Amino acid sequence: MPQNATRRMRARNSVFAELESAIKSGSQEKRIESLRRITDLFLRDADRFNEEQISVFDDVLCHLIKRIEAKALMELSTRLAPVDNAPIEVVRTLARNDNIVVAAPVLTHSVRLTTNDLIEISQMKGQAHLLAISGRADLEEVVTDQLLSRGDCEVVHRLAKNPGARFSGTGFTTLVKGAETDESLAKKLGLRLDLPLRLLRELLLRATEAVRSWLLSHAPIEAKDEIQRVLATISNEVSREAAAPRDFTIARQLVLAMQKQGELSEMALLDFANARKYEEMVAMLSALCSVSIDLIAPLMRSDRNDGLLVPCKAAGVKWPTVSAILQNRFAHHTVPDHELAQAKANYLTLSQENAIRTLRFWQVRTAVTNEAR
Repeated sequence: MPQNATRRMRARNSVFAELESAIKSGSQEKRIESLRRITDLFLRDADRFNEEQISVFDDVLCHLIKRIEAKALMELSTRLAPVDNAPIEVVRTLARNDNIVVAAPVLTHSVRLTTNDLIEISQMKGQAHLLAISGRADLEEVVTDQLLSRGDCEVVHRLAKNPGARFSGTGFTTLVKGAETDESLAKKLGLRLDLPLRLLRELLLRATEAVRSWLLSHAPIEAKDEIQRVLATISNEVSREAAAPRDFTIARQLVLAMQKQGELSEMALLDFANARKYEEMVAMLSALCSVSIDLIAPLMRSDRNDGLLVPCKAAGVKWPTVSAILQNRFAHHTVPDHELAQAKANYLTLSQENAIRTLRFWQVRTAVTNEAR
């Protein structure tokens, strides 16, 4: 028998002899002592072992850890986690331990865990295990998809901040959607250099001014330039759209014809809103609350939401229709969820009586202003 093979067999027999002695003794202290000695033996020459030799330690340690307390297992997990060729079955067993203090070190750091291991653990374990996985230096898209589908807010935030996490289109879309109501998440996403341009645009469209300012002051230079370009494009598009001349002649004629046929209704207004028919929306709303188009048009093209609530409430329009109008009046501007929620709260608080009174006041003021000209 070759000399190397003889030495490996002697080492294997020696290790298994110690294992058998530790198990038979029934002493927790003896088993922990053996665990540490065998781990020391492995770590001392880990970079010299081939996979066959490593499998010897794998067999021994797998037998031994079945009857070891959590504190010792946590120590083992911490010691093996950074080792590139750690005994693979031991690592897989530790990673699946229900006690997160045992599982966390290898879940976060061990390269011995495969993509399939990570997906399986993400499916079967709780949030603490998902959080540990979320901190890995390298995460494939299929893993982050699974983490996003099951993870809580803390998991999502750790993923968004992790530069080694890669996301699918679906994953990025999920993150951007969550950022609509989470400024902290929006900030983390805005700093990612791998966020697709179309989603960066959507993120910035829906972000508050505070988030936009924070990103501009905190982003690295390569990201800051892109953010500035996107914000400038958004601003120019909104300004051009708001200032664009509008011809309401055809829309006015259509609404007058509908009025004669008794077809003026909130449903018709909602249809115009959903179809993004701007001129028809303005003409229909003006007819429903019996004011001129000249009064409604400036409210419709304003980037503020509160003014438009007044004629809608005066016309007795329900919130879903108001929401559709607010969200569809501009092609290049969307209303962030937090602004929409505030608008809804204001709308539900506003009484129809006060809305009608305010609208009449605006009519008088507009007429006086026009006469003065």
